[in-house]
Amino acid sequence: MAYEFERKQRITVLGGGPGGYEAAIAGAQLGGEVTLVERVGVGGSAVLTDVVPSKTLIATAEAASAIGDAADLGVQFYNRTDTGRPVRPDVAVNIAAVNKRLLGLARQQSEDMKSTLIRSGVRIVQGEGRLDGTDAVIVSTGGRDGVDFDRIEGDTTVISVGASPRILASAVPDGERIFTWTQLYNLQSIPEHLIVVGSGVTGAEFASAYTALGSKVTLISSRDQVLPGEDADAAAVIENVFRRNGMTVLSKSRADSVVRTENGVIATLSDGRTVEGTHCLMAVGAVPNTKGIGLEEAGIQLTESGHIRVNRVARTSVPSIYAAGDCTTFLPLASVASMQGRTAMFHAMGDAVNPTEIRNVASNIFTQPEIATVGWTQRQIEEGLAQGDIYKLPLSENPRAKMMGIKDGFVKLFARTGSGTVIGGVVVAPKASELIFPIALAVEHRLTVDQVSRAFTVYPSLTGSITDAARAMHIVL
Repeated sequence: MAYEFERKQRITVLGGGPGGYEAAIAGAQLGGEVTLVERVGVGGSAVLTDVVPSKTLIATAEAASAIGDAADLGVQFYNRTDTGRPVRPDVAVNIAAVNKRLLGLARQQSEDMKSTLIRSGVRIVQGEGRLDGTDAVIVSTGGRDGVDFDRIEGDTTVISVGASPRILASAVPDGERIFTWTQLYNLQSIPEHLIVVGSGVTGAEFASAYTALGSKVTLISSRDQVLPGEDADAAAVIENVFRRNGMTVLSKSRADSVVRTENGVIATLSDGRTVEGTHCLMAVGAVPNTKGIGLEEAGIQLTESGHIRVNRVARTSVPSIYAAGDCTTFLPLASVASMQGRTAMFHAMGDAVNPTEIRNVASNIFTQPEIATVGWTQRQIEEGLAQGDIYKLPLSENPRAKMMGIKDGFVKLFARTGSGTVIGGVVVAPKASELIFPIALAVEHRLTVDQVSRAFTVYPSLTGSITDAARAMHIVL
């Protein structure tokens, strides 16, 4: 007797960053036949040149700051040649060793992810991929005679090709004096004077890190305030810390060009002023890697900027093709890309799926201190887009913060007027990325401020400020 077996659903994932990686894992778990196409390495730029290395660098900068700040807590340092006089230490950072370590960590993370994919049964193809219609991907790989081509047919395709730093013709990076954020890890010494063009998230994070590492930093911002898209109170705290730490912040200034000089760089501003430094980081945004990979030919709708239009289950305008990550119209966050990748597979393979709600996404800026946000913003409340009450509690009132010598930061909660349901929040603090989680849970599960306030927090702890803020917003029944 002959038996007929149902053919496995064939899934092709183009790009192995967070979105593609999670899509491949989920597809394999659900019984699909999964092929992942990646041109650089599993993890993509997020692991190899972006999130993992940059946050490792920032962790080193935090360690350097902690040593310098320890004297404020009563920790005394002595030089062996001194007679016992306490001194504030000069911290030396070996940036070559730091970069070697962080790139090693990035490669190890990539290898770990690759091993997980292989154990899950995912086939990995190394090469440049592009769509061939709506049901196939063509991969160019290095063969014995130059370039070979592999055509992979599939039932479902997930595109997760990421984005790359925006390059300006008037400030072309050379990887020696003028850098994108992917090129900084070639430095062998700390820049004497680093000019950072762009005060968005990337610019602010690197400006903060290199200030802590010992560079003189000039941050060129075209807006009134650094981090123009963030909570205004949070941005004000960060800018104040920047200036207090010796950073030069040039607000309402636009860099028209950056060129190399004999011993450094010179940035020319739109008003004719010039800024001279030894190195320059261009942090002026990113562009999606969607050009020339067959998207238009397949009928996939793109925005004018080249981003792929997707709905809340990561589906494109072509039913069999999904997209995840920075190449899409969703938030350019690794966590969002991962969620999109999983959601795409759940939807494609008929599993239960919760459409992604952007407003519930927690995000973080890794400056010192960090800024974490979730939910509705104060600006949206003030503009009437949401009905909410606002309460802000300075972190300086928290007993644990006092013990740790923390002077900057706050916890801010937004609660629906009348019901007290938590609809958003902002945390400015060391490790705000960890502290935002209970607020994100409250937003996701529609908890009220009274429900949040009844949860026990450790005393003393920084999380105590969250319940204190919730307690202050008590709804009288």
